[in-house]
Amino acid sequence: MPRAQWTSVLIACFILVLSTTARSEKPNVVVIMADDLGYGDLSCYGATSLKTPNIDRLAAGGLRFTNGYCSASTCTPTRYSLLTGTYAFRGERTGIAPPTAPAIIKPGTETVGTMLQRAGYATAVIGKWHLGLGGPEGPDWNGDLKPGPLEIGFDTCFLLPTTNDRVPQVYVHDHRVPNLDPKDPLWVGKKKPSPDHPTGQTHRNTLKMDWSHGHNSTIHNGISRIGFYTGGHAARFRDEDLADKWVEKSVDFIEDHQKEPFFLFFSSHDIHVPRIPHERFQGKTSLGFRGDAIVELDWCVGELMKTLDRLNLTENTLVVFCSDNGPVMDDGYKDEALEKVGDHRSGGPFTGGKYSIYEGGTRTPFITSWKGRIAPGTSDEVVCTIDLAGSLAALTDQKLTPEGYLDSFDVIGAMLGDKDAKGRDHLVQQDNGSNGTLALRSGKWKLHRYGKNFARNVVVEKQLANTKVPKLQLFDLENDPAEKKNVIAQHPEIAERLEKQLNEIVQSGRSRS
Repeated sequence: MPRAQWTSVLIACFILVLSTTARSEKPNVVVIMADDLGYGDLSCYGATSLKTPNIDRLAAGGLRFTNGYCSASTCTPTRYSLLTGTYAFRGERTGIAPPTAPAIIKPGTETVGTMLQRAGYATAVIGKWHLGLGGPEGPDWNGDLKPGPLEIGFDTCFLLPTTNDRVPQVYVHDHRVPNLDPKDPLWVGKKKPSPDHPTGQTHRNTLKMDWSHGHNSTIHNGISRIGFYTGGHAARFRDEDLADKWVEKSVDFIEDHQKEPFFLFFSSHDIHVPRIPHERFQGKTSLGFRGDAIVELDWCVGELMKTLDRLNLTENTLVVFCSDNGPVMDDGYKDEALEKVGDHRSGGPFTGGKYSIYEGGTRTPFITSWKGRIAPGTSDEVVCTIDLAGSLAALTDQKLTPEGYLDSFDVIGAMLGDKDAKGRDHLVQQDNGSNGTLALRSGKWKLHRYGKNFARNVVVEKQLANTKVPKLQLFDLENDPAEKKNVIAQHPEIAERLEKQLNEIVQSGRSRS
């Protein structure tokens, strides 16, 4: 071979080595967030009333955390904290977002997406959003829905704009509602649009799933929702098809970006109400539609992992599985979740669930998997979804900006199962954030501080209710993980220390130095 040809071959090989090396230093990141999934809802976390083989395989091949948390016990604040690395109680309008909420995360805000974009990643969020869309006046459903995900670090999005018990039942692709007919404009509002507008109250006998409380406004697909809307009929989706659509769009994104590093935030709606899994999953468990929705979620995870395997991406992809908050049974619909719960304990050994600062509200399944990098096992280190920003920054050699990610720590070593790596030493937990109710876990101790003298959803297997509690409670999680015994009288000095620490975290405006 002539010398010139040999030189060309050597140069080509050198470029290939460089590109391969650069590619391997930037692993793909897939974050799968379930909705309202409790610590005890998966068979790999002890559930016996159903099987979740795909998530079990993920756990068996990766790291299953016993102290994995989200930062809040409701959806909007947890998602806000995951993306911004900042406790939601520091932000404005970060409680459960109404259907007409404007964009809660403003353009210019540092997010996991903006950080990974700077690192050269293609970024996408697919699934439930529930962080508002549009400017101060709220969403323009018939025009450009911005600002939104594309203004805070995502290259593309395919969304359920709010949450499915809230109107409207349409998708959002990037800045628009797809398939929207201009002759049938979409209107969304807080008040009944006309006296004869069908609702869950006026047309209750037509519903295929009855409501139990609150969810009794506009009817779509035989289910009444929170809020009112009209029009947009060609754009409306069928509840049963949501999971299939999320998987379809996620597979498309992975295939389109398989030759470059990518970040996919797969934000499932399962197992949030209304629980209407696809027909092929209905009746698959003894737990009613709630259990069937967990099986549907497990299928989604399996399809994503199959895609990574098929494209030979598994060895270069960090997968994080988590939930936005703990469980709830009757959350507005009569879907037999309570009647069929049997011996199943969705919160596992913990007290409380969604809306609660008890452990069951924020301690959820948390799994990390990266074939060839994470050794299979179980970890007791404390990790939280709010730390994805700090941890992924460390993983991709990015620096966190001083003005952003105010409460996100680098615990990537713990997430990867590195020897002697430590997780968090403290964590603030909140409910919806509207009444000043917060908890602080520090080591084995946990302080509850209530803005009002009640806790919500303390006993998950009963109707939603408020339970009277003292303003302050102290628990020893090492000896009392179920938070049954308030020991504040025995350890007032510890309670005082933790309350002071909590006040400092709140008042300082940040916990990351």
